[in-house]
Amino acid sequence: MKKLRWVMDGGFWDVDVSTPVTLDGVARPVPGDPLHLGISRGQRLSRPKQIDFFQRFMFMPLVPSFSHYGDVGLSLQRVFSLYRETWFITLLGQFNVQKFVTSLRTNGFRRESDSSWLQNIRRHLSDQSFYGLNFCSELLLTPDDVLTLSLETHGDQKTPRKKAVLHHKFPLHNLTVEAASPALFVDQHGNYWDVPFSVSMDLAPVASDSGTSCRFCINHTTGIPKPYEGQPTSRVPVTLLPGLCTKCAVSFKKNVDIWRSEAPKVKMVQPYDIFLSSPHISASGILGAVFTASIGENSIRAQIEDGSLSSKGFSLQARGANSAILADLFASASLSAQHGNFQRLFLDLTQFYARLDIPSGSKFLSGATRLACDLYNSQTPTTQAVQAICPTASLSFQQQIAGPFSFRIDSGVTIDLKKDFYLSVKDPVFAVEYALQVLGSAKAIAWYAPKHREFMIELRFFET
Repeated sequence: MKKLRWVMDGGFWDVDVSTPVTLDGVARPVPGDPLHLGISRGQRLSRPKQIDFFQRFMFMPLVPSFSHYGDVGLSLQRVFSLYRETWFITLLGQFNVQKFVTSLRTNGFRRESDSSWLQNIRRHLSDQSFYGLNFCSELLLTPDDVLTLSLETHGDQKTPRKKAVLHHKFPLHNLTVEAASPALFVDQHGNYWDVPFSVSMDLAPVASDSGTSCRFCINHTTGIPKPYEGQPTSRVPVTLLPGLCTKCAVSFKKNVDIWRSEAPKVKMVQPYDIFLSSPHISASGILGAVFTASIGENSIRAQIEDGSLSSKGFSLQARGANSAILADLFASASLSAQHGNFQRLFLDLTQFYARLDIPSGSKFLSGATRLACDLYNSQTPTTQAVQAICPTASLSFQQQIAGPFSFRIDSGVTIDLKKDFYLSVKDPVFAVEYALQVLGSAKAIAWYAPKHREFMIELRFFET
């Protein structure tokens, strides 16, 4: 779903989102939708490795997923793997249960003179349109370089998806280079788009508690984007049109511990998650600047003209015939509170997280200036000025149920003064987590997004 990230360390950068629409379980957000920066993300295994783990160590021969988009429906996945010291090869197979049942109800129960009911089922099972395959190979080129090649195909003649990803570890940064054809993107409204060809490079700093960081990203797309199969026709996002876009962001982050428990933990009892074993109240803030340059049809010039980026304010803009440069500020403030050590069997973990984001400093300063002028002149502030200074918010609440099981809800909150009820909930996600205690900090997550009607079971490491 949109911005499904179980790590809560800033929420500004375009990171991969989880989705059951594709076999590899990954989609990319539309660049600059909105213009964001963040400096960390949770570590996650590839989808084939996740399913391989579920099969080997959690006794799940089939892993379910669900999406209402297109004809995906309810599906079951299983993987066959072969690995050595420096390479890992998987073949992930998917069976579309919902499509099979629908076809069986339509045609399977018709009695024919030369076939029995079991033969009808066998004939339906041999229909290739119910199946999908993903071939993935991970090669350890060096201790710091991993190359991933994948090919995804479906029996109903959908366009095969090809992807190559190179990961390189620097001492303080991680480099990711990715090429995909077609590449799957998702916009802020939850609509999926297929871009014929996309190449991107992302140089991201290693997550840290405090200090200065810099991030650099390049994204190039070619071809005309098309709505994902089954999606209604809508306007193509400007930043997905053919062209080249580069971003560079510099930020400063500061963490402050307001209170941290010094009470001793239960002796001889290992916490279910070592990252969730310290009661505390802490706050953090991020302040930075982002510079964006684009060449081609995806130029920011088009966004400025259609009003999605305000041309009035304190941002730096330079526009050409088919190019644009934009500089802007961003800020974020968050508060985290936890009670319990996550050691006892019942109700030993209660965690709350809240974050306020200002993704565009120019819009915020422009709105604050107009608001101050209206108040100084004893005029009623305009709705647009008040709306411009309202930040977006993200809330998260987690409660242990019993043992390693806990319930979690994440949601965005926005303020819309044009509606009768000003506060609106955006993209809520409900999840049940199972902490894998033997691994220190790892969890199996079953999440459901009611707005997008998507469900997945995933494996996550080292997230708070």
